[in-house]
Amino acid sequence: MPNLVESPVGFNLLAWSAPISEKMYPMTERLKKIGYDGIECFIDYQDVAAYQTFGSHLQELDLRSTCVMVMSPDENPASESATVREQALTRLKGAIDRAHAMGATVVCGPFHSAFATFSRQEPQPDEYKRSAEVLHAAGEYAKQANIVLTPEALNRFECYLCNTMAQLKHLIELTDHPNVQAMFDTHHANVEEKRYPDAIRTIAPVLAHVHISENDRGTPGDGHIPWDDTFRALAEINYTGWMTIEAFSRNDIDFANSIYVWREYNDPWDIAENGYKFIKSMQAKYSNL
Repeated sequence: MPNLVESPVGFNLLAWSAPISEKMYPMTERLKKIGYDGIECFIDYQDVAAYQTFGSHLQELDLRSTCVMVMSPDENPASESATVREQALTRLKGAIDRAHAMGATVVCGPFHSAFATFSRQEPQPDEYKRSAEVLHAAGEYAKQANIVLTPEALNRFECYLCNTMAQLKHLIELTDHPNVQAMFDTHHANVEEKRYPDAIRTIAPVLAHVHISENDRGTPGDGHIPWDDTFRALAEINYTGWMTIEAFSRNDIDFANSIYVWREYNDPWDIAENGYKFIKSMQAKYSNL
């Protein structure tokens, strides 16, 4: 029987900051008290030792972790340039090293291609092929660290290679590696998918991570995402992976500007506290259907 209660609940620290540091310790401690099973943090270019230190802190709190990352135009896995694709693989391996040092088990994000970088045409077969080759090599590296890579489909304003679950599934099938699975984000699906249940059923065979994000990136449950459809469909496919809240603010101005966040949605602690209650209530509602 489907049992969503088995799914761990996480919170993405990007609501406060992209870089990890000791400044984030009070946030992780409070998230633990709320009831979260883990946190998600952004992988940047800090030394691996910084992630090891942060991971030790999380271990002391008995918090698990996942990571998220993006790719720049100079690290685009779908690029025609072999040099750029090599840089993409180097970036992915570096992210895997940092995630492993922190004790994370999942690295998610739109790393199938460069963020907000457009070719001014629809995605081409060769682009999927090139991206899949890079992801397969990254999957081999991730396998050694027992990490699963979960590429993410983004809306049309932030990406063109993978907007829908159908496109993402195609890429994952081309990649053909057990350590490269898929992610479903409720915010992006709000723009690109016709019906959430159909999208979730499409990606179900390779789904390994879920972002719980409201339509405005504020508190889950406050907007118009079809949450009943979402949780019911996840229960029906027996999903037991992470349900991680990804919400944004302008606390980290540089990061906010880079992802086009121009205003505040809800206070991060409102998002964390009420979002957690919302997820737990929906898990209970749709468990053991």
